Amino acid sequence: MNPKVDEHIIKAKNWQEELQALRNILLDCTLTETYKWKHPCYMYKQNNLVILGGFKEYCSLNFFKGALLKDSNNLLVKPGENSQSSRIIQFTSVQQIQELKAVLKAYIFEAIEVEKAGLKVALKTVTDYEVPEELVHEFNNNTALEKAFYTLTPGRQKGYLLFFSGAKQSKTRTSRILKYISKILEGKGIHDCTCGLSKKMPNCDGSHKQLA
Repeated sequence: MNPKVDEHIIKAKNWQEELQALRNILLDCTLTETYKWKHPCYMYKQNNLVILGGFKEYCSLNFFKGALLKDSNNLLVKPGENSQSSRIIQFTSVQQIQELKAVLKAYIFEAIEVEKAGLKVALKTVTDYEVPEELVHEFNNNTALEKAFYTLTPGRQKGYLLFFSGAKQSKTRTSRILKYISKILEGKGIHDCTCGLSKKMPNCDGSHKQLA
């Protein structure tokens, strides 16, 4: 048992009992308990297997390679629309967790077998994402923009494509693109810091608000 996890659960504003119940189940499966990304994380050998999360409306088990699990009980959901690998199970009561205890252990042991087999999720590359027509239009009018965009790392390109394509209306997509042209030309990703004040460089931590 990792003392940092003890502290995390004690300080949790919500779901203390639920998090402890899930923790007990994970420890019963002989996983290594660590603390990563400010959350309890459970490993099989050197591989991250499951992470515990507490949110406003639920707490969760997040399987790093949940997309590879059979999900025979239809419990797994994507934590986000664009999630490729991870899948979560949501909980809102200790009773729910206890009733699913055997099922949860089965999912955990299946995740262990996935790691033993060395299976990996086939992730999309940036070329698998469609470039919005509005962005193509801007490329046609601004070759420097096109060159700058494709000079970005694949992760930064993907971030922009998902954000631009996420708008349902063409005018909104265009508005988003125009807003970020200068940032693309600077070689910055959508979440990169531009003010230089961030303590999490190159990512933005909101320090730019101090400038106001």
